[in-house]
Amino acid sequence: MPPTPAALRHRPSEDLQALLTGTIFVALGVLMFKEVGLLTGGTAGVAFWLHYATGWNFGLVFFCINLPFYALAYQRMGRVFTAKTFMAVGLLTVLTNVLPLWVEFSRLQPAAIAVIGGLLMGTGMLILFRHKASLGGFNVLVLYLQEKRGWRAGRIQMALDCTIVMLAFGVTDWQHVLLSVLGAVTLNQTLATNHRAGRYMAH
Repeated sequence: MPPTPAALRHRPSEDLQALLTGTIFVALGVLMFKEVGLLTGGTAGVAFWLHYATGWNFGLVFFCINLPFYALAYQRMGRVFTAKTFMAVGLLTVLTNVLPLWVEFSRLQPAAIAVIGGLLMGTGMLILFRHKASLGGFNVLVLYLQEKRGWRAGRIQMALDCTIVMLAFGVTDWQHVLLSVLGAVTLNQTLATNHRAGRYMAH
């Protein structure tokens, strides 16, 4: 890939703003999903599954699950991507524990939240992707495949996420599983539509 012109590169302040904005969007979607008992895909889906099954803290479980993926991120995507991803995962861990102290939901309709939460998380992840960051886990794999193979990140992520969500029958009922699939499709369609190889080249 040719070097990115300096005029198109993101400044550190822009990257920091993007990391904060993207993780806030994702954290809000996560909190909405938790309130109505939905799951999502990727390592967040695994963290949801463990949270519902054991009561363990979602943020801490999410942080720990992502630890093994940093080696792949460093090897395949480089030092800067890995550092930004580590920051994003850390921010999300903190925000999922802090935001409930500031934000309270009085009424959430599960079907609507499947779409709204999916859009929020998809948009947040899109912001992170465009600033060469991710939320670890499968994000690292799908971004690598998009960079190297030209495969759409959203399509790959959607297949992985729907598979993980379908494994949730052990911790919730079929209605919540179907709504979780709707949320995963919404999230990943947002990525598939807006994040294509070669469309956004700024670093």
